[in-house]
Amino acid sequence: MEFVRLGSTGLKVSRICLGTMTYGSKKWREWVLEEEESRPFIQHALEAGINFFDTADMYSVGASEEVLGRALKDFGPSRDKVVIATKVFNAMGEDPNQRGLSRKHIMHAIDDSLRRLGTDYVDLYQIHRFDYDTPIEETLEALNDLVRAGKVLYIGASSMFAWQFQKMLHVSDDLGLARFATMQNHYNLIYREEEREMNPLCRAEGIGLIPWSPLARGFLAGNRSKQNYGETVRAKTDDYAKGLYYRDSDFTVVDRVTEIAKKRGVNNAQVALAWMLSKPEVTAPIVGASKMHHLDDALKALELHLDVEEIKPLEEPYEPHPVLGHS
Repeated sequence: MEFVRLGSTGLKVSRICLGTMTYGSKKWREWVLEEEESRPFIQHALEAGINFFDTADMYSVGASEEVLGRALKDFGPSRDKVVIATKVFNAMGEDPNQRGLSRKHIMHAIDDSLRRLGTDYVDLYQIHRFDYDTPIEETLEALNDLVRAGKVLYIGASSMFAWQFQKMLHVSDDLGLARFATMQNHYNLIYREEEREMNPLCRAEGIGLIPWSPLARGFLAGNRSKQNYGETVRAKTDDYAKGLYYRDSDFTVVDRVTEIAKKRGVNNAQVALAWMLSKPEVTAPIVGASKMHHLDDALKALELHLDVEEIKPLEEPYEPHPVLGHS
């Protein structure tokens, strides 16, 4: 396993992060794996040397954090050898104060996450989205207090506009508050709008990129069609993905990935991840796995290095997309 610094911090994380949105409860999404189905994936990741795990309080309404916490306790090494990331923002109840990035919500959300994860601190605490209803200063001061209290070691952000992220960075610098170490943004071969502003901003500011959906929710695997959207339960029921992809040019990109994969004797997922790993600003893509070969493909991608003549045809068919993934 390769290990790299998380952005400009001294924290070392595996080059692949296992995302755990897939693990939790089918009551939340029918494609989610229940706990007993999920545990082998976390165990396999640990055995392969992955030390970086990403979840969120909203995944299965807390069940994902519980599944991850119990599995790490049962299969993992000591707490100081694993890196746990979770997120706050989305609704965790009907009350108006059970959502967003107010000080009140952040303060009780972190305690709830720590309880579910079975730990007294998280390594990376991320704001899941930008909150238009809460002053930036209030959010940043609350996050700073969590760092000072030892409940959080580093803070991160997720999908938003670059100007919003720059404003938050400016406020944290101006007030001397804890600074974001990471950006978890929507980025893959099919959706590259982040290359316009967010990725260059993060590169200039020393912010580590840990992109979500590096395989475009499985679209880059090459098994989707305009008619039936794929064969898996998630492909058929994932209305969110249907709003993100499925343009003609998206299918052209997938065709190029397939061509390279066939020449290399590997599968599409390995090529798509190898492309992302070739980007110097990317710290670790967040990979989901509902079948064991999904995780194995991610690990194999670490050994696949694409040259310029392979990267060029992969990027060439791309067409601009509307901004997607901020909601």
